[in-house]
Amino acid sequence: MDPSTSRPFRLAVNTGGGDAPGLNAVIRAVVLTALNRGWEVVGIRRGYEGLMDGDGLVPMGVETVQGLTARGGTILGTTNRGNPLRWPRHNPDGSVEIIDRSGELIEAFRRHNLDALVAIGGDGSLHIAAELSERGLPVVGVPKTIDNDLAATDVTFGFHTAVQTASDAIDKLHSTAASHSRIMVVELMGRDAGWIALYAGLAGAADVILLPEIPYSMDAVLEHLRARMRRGPTYAIVVVAEGAYPSNGKVTLVEEGKPGAARRYGGLAEQVATEIADQTDFETRSLVLGHLQRGGQPIAFDRILSLRFGAAAVELVARRDFGCMVALDASGVRAVPLADAVARTKKVPLDSEEILTARKLGICLGD
Repeated sequence: MDPSTSRPFRLAVNTGGGDAPGLNAVIRAVVLTALNRGWEVVGIRRGYEGLMDGDGLVPMGVETVQGLTARGGTILGTTNRGNPLRWPRHNPDGSVEIIDRSGELIEAFRRHNLDALVAIGGDGSLHIAAELSERGLPVVGVPKTIDNDLAATDVTFGFHTAVQTASDAIDKLHSTAASHSRIMVVELMGRDAGWIALYAGLAGAADVILLPEIPYSMDAVLEHLRARMRRGPTYAIVVVAEGAYPSNGKVTLVEEGKPGAARRYGGLAEQVATEIADQTDFETRSLVLGHLQRGGQPIAFDRILSLRFGAAAVELVARRDFGCMVALDASGVRAVPLADAVARTKKVPLDSEEILTARKLGICLGD
């Protein structure tokens, strides 16, 4: 019960940003942990949109979350365009105006007798949660992103499943590349951080790994590939992070981003493959793994981490420790301020053991 109202405490939960394996497991942990406290749980569909539109509030019970631990995606739906602080309003003249609807959101939150929110999201979603917390919304964050780019936690759920998916794909590319004596260039997600590309490239025995953290020289890449093709075997695997860029150029984008939305990365694999083919006589193909990295069942590690995060988030709510995010470090799951959690992007350290391992193995990092 909520002692201030003599009614059951009502906890809301939502998922925002790109989907990631393990989201449903977090939802299940939040619901079961809250129900075991005698609370009510309400799911908000499509990030914050369901609350602002008034048609997306869903009562959550034991039956709602049955079998969710192993299920990919999110039963609540998600969006990466629903920022209530920077909401795009389409005017009759066709123009788009960015407005702040946070006050409207908080009023709707109170009108529906919601007492706290567990916001599950990545960098963008947790930036929103941090700003809403400053405006008085009682919120606790759970870090979700396959990019693994939140600095306040050692790892985010969804990352290791995405790496496994990418590694499996690279494994399959080896056989087709060897059969045709081709160079295969595969593009992986990660935005401005190269964690997926580095881990999957290492696990998948790539010959070249290009990361946003190390601007690459195409001459260095070509020299490495020519040397490999001379000594054999006569094929190669090149892994590129979508946010990697040449030392004399910039990030390749699909589009700069519509009002209220983040810019979209993409096209680097094709660009690199074209340059290799134009400057050598090597047969080259490109592949963008894309949203396959987000889909499917979470691996056991991500399932367990998701359950730990979800249960811990409810404990923070019970302690009224709002404005925080659950995070993992060597000591276990702990609370960190949301403002600190989103203060900077966690990039791959250039002196990390993974980078050093790649260099020792003779993998070209483009420098």
